[in-house]
Amino acid sequence: MAEQEIKELRSDENDPLFAKDNMLVKTFPSDFRQIRYFTLLIVQSAPTEIRELNLLEQQISEVIKNAVKHGNHCDINKKVTVWYSFSPTHAHIIVQDEGEGFKDLEKWNEFNRKRLECLRTQNFEELAQYVSFRTQSSDEQDGGNALFAALEYWNGGFVYNGKRNAVAMLKTFKQKRHTLQ
Repeated sequence: MAEQEIKELRSDENDPLFAKDNMLVKTFPSDFRQIRYFTLLIVQSAPTEIRELNLLEQQISEVIKNAVKHGNHCDINKKVTVWYSFSPTHAHIIVQDEGEGFKDLEKWNEFNRKRLECLRTQNFEELAQYVSFRTQSSDEQDGGNALFAALEYWNGGFVYNGKRNAVAMLKTFKQKRHTLQ
């Protein structure tokens, strides 16, 4: 069995995923109750050829939730800005909040490495220690699960800016093959 590459969160201000050329933009207040509505406003511009629109909407919603909750601390006076571009072959999203940035990125990566090692070695007793990633500012609903899923879903990249208060992500979609009948 081949050794699987461990994906990590990273920070790179100069990553090409932060290029905003030809992207649409929306800015929202940090109103946690309105996140699904804000996400639907964004996803409505995605082409119908994308077969996983519900999953795409869920992934975008989770990133916006993180920005509202962890970045802006649900302060209605702070904004979340989302740049987005869709085509039948890709979804490119940048989400930025007005917060201090994700200070625990390295701790999260270490936690995830240990979690994945427990899964790889089937050490389920130790895995119990790596179910939820929590920091001093976490509440009972926090667990880091959105970031675990994001690293899997955004196959074209998932990267924070230098301040770590913005994240750029890319999902590439396989084209449907047309068959002759």
